[in-house]
Amino acid sequence: MDNEKKIPANLLLNKICQDYFTRAEPNEFYLPVSEEAFAELIPQLPKFETLLISLFCVENFAGSTGFTLFYVLEKRRAQNFVILLRRLNGNEASSIAEYFPSAGWFEREIRDGFGIEFTNSVDKRRLFLHEGYPHDFHPLLKSFKNRDITENRKSMSGAGKYLFKEVKGSGVYQILVGPVHAGIIEPGHFHFSVIGETIFNLEVRLFYKHRGLEKLAEGKTPAEAIIVAETISGDESAANTVAYCLAVEKIAQGSVPERAGYLRTILLEMERIYSHLGDLAGMNVDIAFPVGASDFFVLREEILRFNETLTGSRFLKGLICPGGLKRDIDSRDLFKLYSYLDSFLRRLRRAADYVLHNESVIDRLDTTGVIKKELVQPLNITGPAARASGVGIDNRIDHPYGIYPFFELAIRTQEKGDVHSRFDVKLSEIQDSVEIIQKSVSALKSGSVLDPISLKDGYGLAVVESARGQNLHWVYIKNGLIERYKVRTASFCNWQSIEHAVIGNIVPDFPLINKSLNLSYAGTDL
Repeated sequence: MDNEKKIPANLLLNKICQDYFTRAEPNEFYLPVSEEAFAELIPQLPKFETLLISLFCVENFAGSTGFTLFYVLEKRRAQNFVILLRRLNGNEASSIAEYFPSAGWFEREIRDGFGIEFTNSVDKRRLFLHEGYPHDFHPLLKSFKNRDITENRKSMSGAGKYLFKEVKGSGVYQILVGPVHAGIIEPGHFHFSVIGETIFNLEVRLFYKHRGLEKLAEGKTPAEAIIVAETISGDESAANTVAYCLAVEKIAQGSVPERAGYLRTILLEMERIYSHLGDLAGMNVDIAFPVGASDFFVLREEILRFNETLTGSRFLKGLICPGGLKRDIDSRDLFKLYSYLDSFLRRLRRAADYVLHNESVIDRLDTTGVIKKELVQPLNITGPAARASGVGIDNRIDHPYGIYPFFELAIRTQEKGDVHSRFDVKLSEIQDSVEIIQKSVSALKSGSVLDPISLKDGYGLAVVESARGQNLHWVYIKNGLIERYKVRTASFCNWQSIEHAVIGNIVPDFPLINKSLNLSYAGTDL
């Protein structure tokens, strides 16, 4: 950790943008910053294409007392991360959402978890603590112990009631969708303001099933906390577990055997394939074209069965661990997968051609649910949602990890930012994933799949590219136990894009737009 407290803001800005971001060795740099320097620095950072990709709080960090805010910064086309450390004197801080719109949800999350008030925030509503929680309930404080919670019924109808944006006018009416939906998805409330069928405002409210996973990880050993990472989001088990393990391995300065590195990559790309296949199928279902969805559903089921053959779990749980894998994968099964993927590709292309040559399908996908390119950076939109809007970012390339540096990976982009573009990007990425898997199988050599690590105290950041985009995991180990575990999946930021994507569209297109983004409720509501 570098001590920058006495460096003026202008010199610190140059040091961040021209030194730390551009250093050759991949790393993260922690910079304690005074309140004065922070206030001068923050308005300048967006001018240098700097993004805020996460903001979280740690109590009593590294021997200090009180709260420290961690501002995780990224710069496009730079492989390093810079983390500003803002130590608070009390429980108040100024908001930075004016300069970094992505900070809005982060600050509300911190307010709920730790009781920190962002004094100039334009939105002080609760985020993951709904009305039923007690008024002074802040479960991420060290003083809080997990226990039964008494529901506060008064706040559900009184001054603490959650108020949606009030939109009035001639012919304006409101459509409320959720939070309970038909099907097996988690709760989510969508408050539409419409004239006729045209949407001109949408407000999303989530966090109805907050599980307290970050608190649950505290006090566990790194080995015990693996199951927490696996259960963040059911269809991101491999991505989140790999990210967690990468952070622990960084702290321990441990390595992963070559065979385990290739096997992890195979699992990550299998996860990407089945996730994207579900999206391609779902988009067809939501335009009432189930015959177009059927082939994608069949292919997805076959991939899930291969997952079970390889790992014992259709969703790739129970295998990845710090230092590699808990057990090896039979090479005979891997070569069966290799052979199967040849026919898989032919069937995938045939299914896509059938759908994309149907004029009624194109009519529903084209120009629907546009995410404007200029929204990608301020909201920190990542993954296929960003690439379909012409922004070529991919953490496998921008912040390479595992064996990805050994592949010549392409970033698949489209320009229009609509549902059709997201369909095309995901279709292309499935084909790229097949190539990565087959190359990985071909490169596999016999050997160990686990290099046991020697646990050390410390903290580390890991960022991976899940099927949805950028997933960030920060782990802090103290006295051999998890002191703080912070997770931010791609969905946490990408959810905010849908409020913009639906504007000007008709209400029946909302399910299609939503499916094209494939946003995770569970991955957001930890």
